[in-house]
Amino acid sequence: MNILMICTEKLPVPPVLGGAIQTYIAGSLPYLKNAHTITVLGVNDPSLPDEETIDGVRYVRIPGKVFTVYQEGVTQYLETNEFDLIHIFNRPRLVLPVRQAAPNAKITLSMHNDMFSPEKINPEEAALALEEVSNIVTVSDYIGNEISRLFPQAATKVKTIYSGVDTEQFLPGHHPKMRQVRNELRRANGLENKTVLLFAGRLSHNKGVDRLIRALPELSKRFNDLALVIVGSKWFSQNDVTDYVAYIRSLANRLSVPVVTTGFVAPNEIQNWFAAADLFVCTSVWQEPLARVHYEAMAAGLPIVTTARGGNPEVIQLGENGLVVENPEDPNNFTEAISKILSNKALMKRMGEKGRELALTLYQWDRVGSEILDVWNHATLSQSTAPVPAANKVTSIEKYRNEQRPNKTTAKKATAKESATNKATAKKATAKKSATNKATAKKAIAKKNTVQTEQRSKQPSKLVERTVANLANSTPTPTNQNQSGTNRQSSLNKKVLKSFLQEMLIASTKQSLEKLARPSK
Repeated sequence: MNILMICTEKLPVPPVLGGAIQTYIAGSLPYLKNAHTITVLGVNDPSLPDEETIDGVRYVRIPGKVFTVYQEGVTQYLETNEFDLIHIFNRPRLVLPVRQAAPNAKITLSMHNDMFSPEKINPEEAALALEEVSNIVTVSDYIGNEISRLFPQAATKVKTIYSGVDTEQFLPGHHPKMRQVRNELRRANGLENKTVLLFAGRLSHNKGVDRLIRALPELSKRFNDLALVIVGSKWFSQNDVTDYVAYIRSLANRLSVPVVTTGFVAPNEIQNWFAAADLFVCTSVWQEPLARVHYEAMAAGLPIVTTARGGNPEVIQLGENGLVVENPEDPNNFTEAISKILSNKALMKRMGEKGRELALTLYQWDRVGSEILDVWNHATLSQSTAPVPAANKVTSIEKYRNEQRPNKTTAKKATAKESATNKATAKKATAKKSATNKATAKKAIAKKNTVQTEQRSKQPSKLVERTVANLANSTPTPTNQNQSGTNRQSSLNKKVLKSFLQEMLIASTKQSLEKLARPSK
């Protein structure tokens, strides 16, 4: 078959910067490539070309780091390249876009973390994605059980394939190939004649290495030859000093016990620190899927103290290759577990030997490759070989996408349409409002003027009264003989003049109102 393996957007393949998923893919490829044509699609990196072929495996690298950018690159690649089976790693949110771009390909999903929680993926999208995949591979029973708990309908598709380890790279410190490396590394770091405890992992709160540091004062009272090596940084290849990194360094500086912090160590060199150590401690306080450092510690022949978190206890045979701390929040629990091993040198040796035996018999990469091939074969046999019409295959997916996540073109058109509609509506509303306001204003003015006119017609204005008074005052005083007739004539003249002036005032007011009523140009 022509098979595409899609890695995550964070770290490149091969694992030049580390990474459990990247190591999982790289470790299984030598066995997978012998049975099928393999292309690995992953994120680009300055240290690697965008395309190359190594040992018959084609690598294609695209921009990533941000999921949406990576998703777009994946779908674009699938639009011009066809595959029989597509194996997606740890990104269930890629399933639906991949199905749309490749409607007839079988899809296998590998889960290395709890990515089906509601905080990581919409439950409706998750259910649709689970319908589209033929198989779900998990790195631990813990991850598989979580998926089945959230989506019982997917339980029959789930299969645990534990990770593997290169048992030729990770060797016990007493192995002839590692003896000199062990001695030189210990000498260079002041670890000679010390019992070295090793922590390897990211320096973050959920990895909990501070609990181990806080357990050292009590441990040093019981064992006077202790030293601690902390391998790792805040993130793969990044040695930035975070608050947590500063915190653990501060804790370490207060101790009389030697503490070596290495920072990031390249994947092709980290085995040297395992060879230099005597006991491995995993301090994870979160529900960890299953840290691959357990496999490396077993291959290096180290007894293990780990935590009852997530899938970590699944590779521990209690009392055989290690011990499990039930409550890792309390440093005293690490003190007791570590003391139990260090106080019994024979037990310590047997645990190391048992771990190496388990690595050789159960956790080799050829076993991982063989189980993945079985899953792929099952995917091709479990479904009809007749091509499924693309239109039928993606109907439900398109419906979900249209309802939940409209594509960029649709969203852009919808936004433009909405914007145009809003502008038109706003324009109409503004015009209507303006016209309404003008009409209202005119009515108000007309009403006001009418009222004023009526008031003026009913009550003679002061102007009229003053004019009449002035005219009356200017009328000559009549003589006695003519007084009666003159008074009657004067009274008449006053009434006529008053009426005339009122009519003049009303006419003037009407002209003003008519002028206001005319539309403005």
